[in-house]
Amino acid sequence: MKDFEQLWTEEIQSESSLFSVNVKEVWHYRDLLLLLVKRDFITFYKQTILGPIWFFLQPLLTMLVYIILFGKIAKINLNGLPQMPFYLAGITIWNYFSESLTKTSTVFKDNSSLFGKIYFPRLIMPLSIVLSALLKFLVQFSLFIFVVLYFSFVEKTIHPNVWIMATPLLILLMAIFALGIGMIFSALTTKYKDLSFLLTFGIQLFMYATPVVYPVSAMPESLKWLVTSNPLTCIFECFRYGYLGSGTFEVSDLARSSLIILLLFVIGVITFNKVEKSFMDTV
Repeated sequence: MKDFEQLWTEEIQSESSLFSVNVKEVWHYRDLLLLLVKRDFITFYKQTILGPIWFFLQPLLTMLVYIILFGKIAKINLNGLPQMPFYLAGITIWNYFSESLTKTSTVFKDNSSLFGKIYFPRLIMPLSIVLSALLKFLVQFSLFIFVVLYFSFVEKTIHPNVWIMATPLLILLMAIFALGIGMIFSALTTKYKDLSFLLTFGIQLFMYATPVVYPVSAMPESLKWLVTSNPLTCIFECFRYGYLGSGTFEVSDLARSSLIILLLFVIGVITFNKVEKSFMDTV
């Protein structure tokens, strides 16, 4: 019998660079990625009475609460914009960011049993979270588009412009930001469990440092620096400027935020790669 050289289809190595993001390997496991996305999306409403209606009901109820609290009671100045599209714009993109960040931050803890049984690129899990959250975002975004069309052509109180074309970039920046911060926290919470509680509380506070329920122009001058230093601020303002036609938005601010977000993402990848090799010993 002739000797032949066996070609390996998989090679698992214990050593890899901290800066390594093996895109080819992630693509090889794309079927697993799609399966995880489908699982997360379906299980969200599978055992509920109203089912997929919750995707629409949740932002609508939140919008109603914001209109009462911040519109009727606090009477926040929205620069003449109607309350419904203003609050719904903030709710729609904030829900995507907060869900992606929250679930990514606990990815090691929530999937430790799966990680201990089978090998696959660990980056698949946070990617599946961001993509499944994106599907929910698209459902809620369709509701927002319906509201925008109504107030544009019926009420004629908002004026969308060409900056709506920046929507894919804005969503990508939020996904990268959530991935970067989430991977940092997911790495740290394997050893320091208290950080998961801190993050849950911190996200609630972070929402008020982000112009979700108010425009930047409504902030006092003494606090405006705090809001404008938030990388999400220009993303929210650009989103509202594009769809509602009003907002405080500068292209230079978006470029600066993009650099900060990319830097945090690189730090997140490094931290994630470092911890994934030994997290089973501490989780």
